[in-house]
Amino acid sequence: MDRGEQGLLRTDPVPEEGEDVAATISATETLSEEEREELRRELAKVEEEIQTLSQVLAAKEKHLTEIKRKLGINSLQELKQNIAKGWQDVTATSAYKKTSETLSQAGQKASAAFSSVGSVITKKLEDVKNSPTFKSFEEKVENLKSKVGGTKPAGGDFGEVLNSTANASSTTTEPLPEETQESL
Repeated sequence: MDRGEQGLLRTDPVPEEGEDVAATISATETLSEEEREELRRELAKVEEEIQTLSQVLAAKEKHLTEIKRKLGINSLQELKQNIAKGWQDVTATSAYKKTSETLSQAGQKASAAFSSVGSVITKKLEDVKNSPTFKSFEEKVENLKSKVGGTKPAGGDFGEVLNSTANASSTTTEPLPEETQESL
């Protein structure tokens, strides 16, 4: 069979991307001088195109830098813009939205729980204040306050109330029997 008849049945390897084509040519296959010259011209042409594209890219990067300088855009501003864009991308994701919703609901539930606890504490304090024991204690403190310094304005210092209570109780009590015997 000649080469034309083989068609799709050809068994020699096809070079992969990045693989050296010359390395895949079997030793039995040799290129004619004309084919070699054609490949050399193509190689030179591709290398020239790469060089041209590199120069164009460098010129474009220089032009970009000049435009940014004229606009007053510096590296820090670019970083800020990139971060802002990245944050915007993150907040647009469904995972972020679900997490945000979950945290919001948890915050609302926690707020409701704290409010409920506050209401319970307030209710308990009101119950204590309205209890007979507290009322009795409050009356005794008021009576004591009026006996000690009835002419003083209400709302005195707690320390003053204690001192005056101590003074009042020492002046109104009778001496102990031991004290009376010692004085004799």
